[in-house]
Amino acid sequence: MTKGKVPVQNNSIGQAETQYFSFDELLLENGEKFGPVTLAYETYGILNDDKSNSILILHALSGDAHAAGFHKGEISPGWWDSMIGPGKAFDTDKYYIICSNILGGCRGSTGPSSINPKTNKPYALDFPIITIGDMVNAQKHLIDYLGIEKLLTVVGGSLGGMQALAWLIKYPKRIKSAIPIATAVRHSPQQIAFNEVGRQAIMADTHWKSGNYYEGPIPSRGLALARMIGHITYMSDTSMAKKFGRQKNSNVEDTKFTADFKVEGYLHYRGDNFVKRFDANSYLYITKAMDNFDASGGRMLEDVLRGLEVKVLVIAFKSDWLYPAYQSKEIVKACKLSGIEATYCEVDSTYGHDAFLLEIAEETHLVMHFLKKVFHNYEVTGIYEI
Repeated sequence: MTKGKVPVQNNSIGQAETQYFSFDELLLENGEKFGPVTLAYETYGILNDDKSNSILILHALSGDAHAAGFHKGEISPGWWDSMIGPGKAFDTDKYYIICSNILGGCRGSTGPSSINPKTNKPYALDFPIITIGDMVNAQKHLIDYLGIEKLLTVVGGSLGGMQALAWLIKYPKRIKSAIPIATAVRHSPQQIAFNEVGRQAIMADTHWKSGNYYEGPIPSRGLALARMIGHITYMSDTSMAKKFGRQKNSNVEDTKFTADFKVEGYLHYRGDNFVKRFDANSYLYITKAMDNFDASGGRMLEDVLRGLEVKVLVIAFKSDWLYPAYQSKEIVKACKLSGIEATYCEVDSTYGHDAFLLEIAEETHLVMHFLKKVFHNYEVTGIYEI
């Protein structure tokens, strides 16, 4: 992030600080015991007396615990700052907001780049294969530590939406509602294919060295390429045409295969910046967890959800071809068949999958309305578009 003077914003939470919670052992879904585990997390707002106003924000693949506000000396806010703060969708004057970096991550939580206490070296590929359920189980330890019996809601987009579904299924008595955004019950073959190409790009980098690169050059080229591939899927044809068209850069070296189109330069920029803040092994582990995720556990999802007393808001975006709307509709259909009170909204956006980070006005309207009803136990069912 760029360092400098923090800009003044009336609806910002202001300065934020990352905290760390550690516990001795986590029972993984494969039956193994793993530990110790540390989770980096941030909180915003004030927990009320009966601890009924807490919201857990669940981040996507490249996210972290810093969801809102500004870190000291930095001018770039948290990744969902536009949605979190006084008067915003997740109003910190009303709600207590929690966001933690996931297990397997590289932004303060235990992951492949963390030190293995048995060897005093980074885990690398000695880190166990983890699941979305393992990430959620680790988050539950944090929620227990914070003394919260029931969350008002769990919310996230993409990978965050998968975590929201896992919370809904694993701990339905610990949440009042869930807001999965631009996500899926399970990955399609196409979604798995894109992730596999990204993983292969990393592993093909000569500096990857079977994951043991921490004492030497990192596989920066492979990780940047994985990010470039991923970023293409986050946008849409329309958003790329509006943002770049077929414009060319005027200040690039003229060679046969130079990145002379502006869209090419943009992808290189995104890839190079990603390398500065993300670990290649974490990318491998997290994308594999996403590919292996199946909220239904191989059953009919409506059977898994039947009898749960929760409310659900599902949001999708028309131009999202990475997580197309039909996958969100599958979630809603299962909720309806199981008797869960569910609301579905499909936003008419041209931003593609990135819309969940960019369509702030629409999401704010939906989320504020939904949370108000959940907080006061109103009925929230409905299907509509905006």
